Amino acid sequence: MQIDKRKVQQRFAKAKYSYSEQAVAQQQICQYLSVLIQQHCPVALKRVFEIGCGSGNLTHLLLPQLQVDQYIVNDLYPAVMEFFKHDANVDFCLGDAETIVYPKQLTAIVSSSALQWMNNLSDVFAKIQHALQLQGWFCFSIFGPDNLKEIKALTGQGLDYHSAEQLTEMLEQQGFEVLHCEEQQIELMFSHPLRVLKHLKATGVTANSHHFVWTKQRLQQFYHDYAEFSQSSDQDNTYYRLTYHPIYIIARRIT
Repeated sequence: MQIDKRKVQQRFAKAKYSYSEQAVAQQQICQYLSVLIQQHCPVALKRVFEIGCGSGNLTHLLLPQLQVDQYIVNDLYPAVMEFFKHDANVDFCLGDAETIVYPKQLTAIVSSSALQWMNNLSDVFAKIQHALQLQGWFCFSIFGPDNLKEIKALTGQGLDYHSAEQLTEMLEQQGFEVLHCEEQQIELMFSHPLRVLKHLKATGVTANSHHFVWTKQRLQQFYHDYAEFSQSSDQDNTYYRLTYHPIYIIARRIT
């Protein structure tokens, strides 16, 4: 399924204020990715480019952690600039990461929870390889095949995700050495399926709905069927699971 980038831009722009509060899993992922970068990469990553910066969760973790001369952020919509108005070190390269020209001679490219929105990830990896210096770092998180699996099972809607093995193979084909690859399952619990939908809307991820319209009947069926993914607490309260499946990769350009 081809991803409509205009729709992605509209949904994330609409969710820009609720994202920081609601994107609990994405914040955890940014924190863990920043730890991996600290463990594997040198502190002096002089010229860094971040793809899909959003409200700056990863940026604001990395800026105090790294010694940078220039930190360049990218996203689809210009409104993200307001999240960086107090960051003197941040420059902007806005637009669709599949079509824009990347800055050159980069020491590192980083990205968290954004690359799954690319229509041709292999081409994006090729662009990244070309923009990096030899021995430059490519550190990112991306969602894997079990991401939001409950929604896909009940509605048939969802992105086509790559496995960790597929990602590693694609990177190696583009001249990268994968130094670290790790997967997680993050389960969020909600008191009602409606809260699951509100959470997804507040984080902008409904942008992948392709000609899908919620009707009253479809909504009621969704509530009923979500019982398959529910569990009861010790206090006999029912909670409904939503799964995130992040994959973390630390790679280096070797050719």
